Parts: sequence; structure tokens; C-alpha cells
Amino acid sequence: MCLAIPGKVLSDFDQNGMRMAKVQFGGIVREACLAYVPETQIGDYVLVHVGFAISRLDEEEAQRTYQLLKEMDQLTEFDAPLVTESGDEGKS
Repeated sequence: MCLAIPGKVLSDFDQNGMRMAKVQFGGIVREACLAYVPETQIGDYVLVHVGFAISRLDEEEAQRTYQLLKEMDQLTEFDAPLVTESGDEGKS
């Protein structure tokens, strides 16, 4: 089974004409494509599946979903400290 993981959009940018975003999942930041959710703004929460944001959700629903995934032990890879491109660790 494949899951979509909730994350918070930190920034957005254009990559070869495709709208992309840096999305934070726990302690990890990954890039995701925003083509399927063009109305997404910085600070919004999105569900990401295989690198694509597939829907938006409010912060409460994102936190509830994240907590359920954590209880099912499905988020161990996201428990690492936050690492940014500049190498700063542990900052949100």
C-alpha cells in the first residue's frame, strides 16, 4: 500500500516550467511538484505521494494524519533532525 504523507510548504520555485515546492515532513525537507494543486501557497499543508502534492488540507487534519501514521510506526525515516541545504541541523 502506498501512502500520501502530509507536509508543510516552506517555499516554492519554478523548475523547467513546473511549479515545485520545498515541503517539510517532520525533520526532513523534500521537493514536491505542485502541478495538481496550483492554488497552494507557502504555509499550506499538502498530501504528497511519490513527489507530487495531490491535495491540500488544513493544519489540524495534517497533524491528525501525521499522528496516526506515527502511531502505526510509518514515519521512522522522518524522525531525523531537520537538515537544510546550508547544513543547519535541528532548525525548523
